[in-house]
Amino acid sequence: MPLLSGDVLELLPTLEAESFQAVIADPPYFQVLLEHEWDTAWASADDYLDWTLRWVRACRRTLRRDGLMFIFGQLGKREHVWLHMCSMLAKEMQFHDMLIWDRAVGYNERRDSFTPQYEMILVLRQSADAKPYFDKDAVRIPYDEATIQTYLRDSRYKDRTAREAHLRKGKYATNILRVPSLKGSSSEKAGHPSQKPVALIKHLVACSTRPGDAVLDPFLGSGTTAVCCELLDRKWTGIEKNPAYAEIARKRLEDIAREKAETLKF
Repeated sequence: MPLLSGDVLELLPTLEAESFQAVIADPPYFQVLLEHEWDTAWASADDYLDWTLRWVRACRRTLRRDGLMFIFGQLGKREHVWLHMCSMLAKEMQFHDMLIWDRAVGYNERRDSFTPQYEMILVLRQSADAKPYFDKDAVRIPYDEATIQTYLRDSRYKDRTAREAHLRKGKYATNILRVPSLKGSSSEKAGHPSQKPVALIKHLVACSTRPGDAVLDPFLGSGTTAVCCELLDRKWTGIEKNPAYAEIARKRLEDIAREKAETLKF
């Protein structure tokens, strides 16, 4: 499955139309990571929004009629452009959902406001009448054993066997996804400053695609979407402009392939 190196606006038009079941995009947030050129490449917020609209339209062309597009973003004192971006894109495509990634711990403590602890994921579908594929059973959250036993003691449920089977499946996930962010000591850290956890991206891949479906990540970064697709038996295409990040992604994918090969030996 291809890892394409180059500019997203140049490479997206080369991809086949309506070939991806999901698009998972974690683009530059615009003037959040000020020490990185890729997050400060636009002279103004309007320039950034114009660029955003261009790549979203190009991604939309590749998305299947029943597909979903997930776009990461963030609110904050400098990140208010995200509000304008959401409004703009909800007019371009059909708003489907807004997910909250609860990072579990705060970051960048502020003197005059609350410590931020979440990022957001705008979910779009092709049109108002589009019926996207969504598997909510794939992202159930397991109950712990103590909770299961407590619920089973509820006398209102006459068929205890059916009730237990239901509980063992877990509860449906809400649109608040609590997944700890990656800290410097995390073994998962691969060298990208805004790397997303595998557990988080696996949720998005699992709920929006079937085994064998194809996923597009137009800002592949350190390769987390590709890693998740490999683990979940999905096809993938990733675009990454930065050669250093592309190399990190290749290394992670090589490690996954090696682990799969080792597993097959036994």
